[in-house]
Amino acid sequence: MSQYNIDEEIEEIAGGEFEREPVPQSKLKSWKSFLGMYAGEHAAGTEFVIGPLFLTTGVSAFDLIVGLLLGNLLAVLSWRFLTAEIAVKYRLTLYYQLEKIVGKNLVTVYNLANGILFCFLAGAMITVSATAVGIPFDMEMPKLTDTMPNGITWIVIVLAIGAVISLIAAKGYETVSKAANYMSPIIVLAFLASGIVALRDLDVNSFADFWNIWGEGSEPFPGQIKYTFWHVMIWSWFANAAMHVGMSDLSVFRFAKKASSGWTTAAGMYVGHYMAWIAAALLYAVYLKSPEAQAALSDGTAPTVAPGPLAYNALGIFGAIAVVLAGWTTANPTIYRAGLAFQAIIPKTSTFWVTIIAGSVATLAGLFPAFAMKLLDFVALYGFILAPMGAIIVFEHFYGKKANIIIDYAEKMNMKFNRAVFWAWAISFGVCYFISVTFDVFLSFMTLPAWLFCGLLFLLFSKKKTFSS
Repeated sequence: MSQYNIDEEIEEIAGGEFEREPVPQSKLKSWKSFLGMYAGEHAAGTEFVIGPLFLTTGVSAFDLIVGLLLGNLLAVLSWRFLTAEIAVKYRLTLYYQLEKIVGKNLVTVYNLANGILFCFLAGAMITVSATAVGIPFDMEMPKLTDTMPNGITWIVIVLAIGAVISLIAAKGYETVSKAANYMSPIIVLAFLASGIVALRDLDVNSFADFWNIWGEGSEPFPGQIKYTFWHVMIWSWFANAAMHVGMSDLSVFRFAKKASSGWTTAAGMYVGHYMAWIAAALLYAVYLKSPEAQAALSDGTAPTVAPGPLAYNALGIFGAIAVVLAGWTTANPTIYRAGLAFQAIIPKTSTFWVTIIAGSVATLAGLFPAFAMKLLDFVALYGFILAPMGAIIVFEHFYGKKANIIIDYAEKMNMKFNRAVFWAWAISFGVCYFISVTFDVFLSFMTLPAWLFCGLLFLLFSKKKTFSS
């Protein structure tokens, strides 16, 4: 799921050049650069949590295996025919393209939201790494329903990991990116090996045995909701909503020679989101057969979802190290990206110190296990908040001229805050979130309606001077 373990050559350019101009032809990259990038970046720390969490929702075999198959396909299609298509047309970063439409001040608000959400995601990954580092200290692992720190050992380990990650991220992206590229194959191998070992421990000798691990599904664990086929498919489609329909990956695909490079995202969706999620779920299935897990279930409580012990039980020290690396390679560049978002708000502050600020926020978030234990819910909220802003770019690109609106309105009118955009987002977000909360509708089900609603309102409001001036 992680957006952030970017190919070092692309990221080096994206992070420091062509921020306010189209990428020149001489700097364009072939599809091979993106294939390796996406294959590595989506097998990360989040996968160690998401896979087991699917199992806690009582999902059936068909709903999980086929739902993930189709949901990830929809994500690939979104990258190919929306993100990559627009990226190669204009070759601009998300932030600059947004600024031309919405104005600098509104982009600042977007950056703040983006930076904070990045910090929370990084905090969840610090939590993931802490579950592995805490093994030799016999640390009590966070439970699925935990929200607060469970002891001094947990606090000390999280603070230590957060400090190290923040300092490394603050020194710049080049080291972070190189390390992530070296570690990605190890992490992918760990997921594959974990799945194979788990299949052995579960006595799986045929596809029927594999299918029966989930069977017809079960009741969800305490504190979880029941997932159906639609929950799995829609959630997996929008797990990276901010990156594809939200247009964040414009900043990456602007370096692509052709829009067809968007197909390379399939490597991430089916190596990471498909193989890795199922492998992590298998690890948890093994743990659920343990006396400890059975005792928890008998007491009516949810067994812990701690990636460190799960991987350690399957692969020993290699598994624990893989969890630390997976959390590290996700949290580190995520903190770096959050720092860049904050720096856009306070440009006179050095990159080092804004990254330290971002790392501090992420570390504080990591103290609270809820961000990791409720990762399915957080990822749904993350996409729901940010994706509609991408609809502004998509609808202007495909329908702006037909709707007879002024393209790049903020830039042409020298406007810093396009109220047409603000109200389109605020109304679509408010209405869809109200429906989700009031009628108990799964939030990911509302992401597409909010996205479409925001785009349509943008076109409508852009024709009304009351909102646009």
